Amino acid sequence: MEFNYNYKGISTVSGQGDRTQMSFSPDVSRQPTYFRGELRQNIAFREAISALHDVVVSDLRFKPKDKEAYKAWAAQRNEIDWQLVAAQRQEVADKIKALQAELTDLNRRSSERMSGFYRATARYFEYLYQKDRDYWFVLDPVITVHPDEVFFECFSQDESSYGRLGASYEVFKHVDEFACGTTNIDYSAALYDEFQKIRSYKRTLLEVDPSGFEVQTTGESNYKEVKIDLPDTWVRGFLQVSSAMSLPAIRFDLHPTDIYNICFVLRRRKEKQGPRSMRYILKPNEPVRVVFEPWGTEVICSRSIYEGNSDRTIRVWGRRRLLILERLIPVARKFTVHLLGNGMPSFYVADLEDMSFTLGLSGWTANDWAKASNFDLLAPRTNVDDGTKRQIFEALKQNWVEAPEALATRLRLDRSVVLSALSAYTQAGRAIYDLNKQVYRVRELTQVPLPMEKLRFASDREANASRFIEQNAVRITHSNIDTFGTQSLQGEVRHKNQTFLPVVTLDRDERIVHAECTCNWHQQNKLFKGPCEHILALRMQRDLANR
Repeated sequence: MEFNYNYKGISTVSGQGDRTQMSFSPDVSRQPTYFRGELRQNIAFREAISALHDVVVSDLRFKPKDKEAYKAWAAQRNEIDWQLVAAQRQEVADKIKALQAELTDLNRRSSERMSGFYRATARYFEYLYQKDRDYWFVLDPVITVHPDEVFFECFSQDESSYGRLGASYEVFKHVDEFACGTTNIDYSAALYDEFQKIRSYKRTLLEVDPSGFEVQTTGESNYKEVKIDLPDTWVRGFLQVSSAMSLPAIRFDLHPTDIYNICFVLRRRKEKQGPRSMRYILKPNEPVRVVFEPWGTEVICSRSIYEGNSDRTIRVWGRRRLLILERLIPVARKFTVHLLGNGMPSFYVADLEDMSFTLGLSGWTANDWAKASNFDLLAPRTNVDDGTKRQIFEALKQNWVEAPEALATRLRLDRSVVLSALSAYTQAGRAIYDLNKQVYRVRELTQVPLPMEKLRFASDREANASRFIEQNAVRITHSNIDTFGTQSLQGEVRHKNQTFLPVVTLDRDERIVHAECTCNWHQQNKLFKGPCEHILALRMQRDLANR
């Protein structure tokens, strides 16, 4: 998927004896978005923006060891051993010596002849590495200016971690001018080193350069045009993160010292065998306990009391990604943890007083947000006509940020209708759910509409579910709604010569909170990879029946 970016110059950080000025160059092809203000909380912002950088460069995918040097050494040893054997006969040894001298001379002349080519090849691959690395920095950070805050978003290179830094206007001493909207910013690799120079005794100016939108025909050569072939997984991952944040989760707070203890255990020991999980043991009115497997090491979070109503034990994987939070420990007041379930994504929201940092982690490192996480399929799916959807989104755009309850009251619509419409726009990359403030925000991920048909079906499950509906192969056998508005469905789905028996439980917001099916795919994966095609078909059939 190709995206075009057009920058006027590059993002820079200029420092003097008493001030530091950070100027981000926005994408001039997008709606004019700019901001200019002087930081009041310099150190906290420096640590938070550095943690965001750690997300961008994070890549914990398995990298096999380079064994070329060992193979060369082993070959040399074998050659030496054969020489020792051959040396037992002087005649053979003399021939080998002569051949080796000739071979050495040939290798020397070959190296001299090819040296220019090897140097050019090395420079070329170094250029490609630097170019690709900068491209990741360019396409990852997305900055959004809202009436109450400015926030940055990014995605890790392995596509398993998501970072969001929100800075309210209380972070700034003075806010000169701003225009609400979303834009991509030019963010080179060298910019991180400049961030480290921010000091409390220096004035720090943050600027999303408004001059970047001045169009001058004679100045076209000053624009930096970039065409990036962005992988579909990057875009789909961003959409899945937004959908997952709006799902119900188990929530509790951790003291910064507890995060430090967790990171300390991870730094001190390295697992050599599985399981490599963390178990959160949650009991009402008791300290949160964290058990690290396979060692059985337990961290008791004495300053963090779980306030839930029932006992829960939840296992999460990909725990070394939590080391991204280390830089935030000295400046954070607390960390709010959101757990979706065993092997499901987790979110850690750092309270930095007037700022918040959200770290979103997929179920485990190898299972990135795009490959096997269809959380948009778990989101509310009430049928809402296009006119109502547009009405709800336009109402949200009036204030840029609003809670779904307030939006439903203002428009005199049912809350489930509002949530379904906002969920659709979240899945389209045009809105985002703010975990910190529990509100929806307008955020246009790209300047052109995303090809949703291409992104929608990362797997064939939902397409197959639609085909079952068209073939009249789905039947609801039982439906019940309890006093809390939770609906339980049982049904049959016929496929070829088999009949599958899915069971679905939907809450008042039309979200799947429990599901079972007799098919082999669900028995192997449960809901860790989203619902199976038969569960989806049963919910679709319910939607058709309610029309």
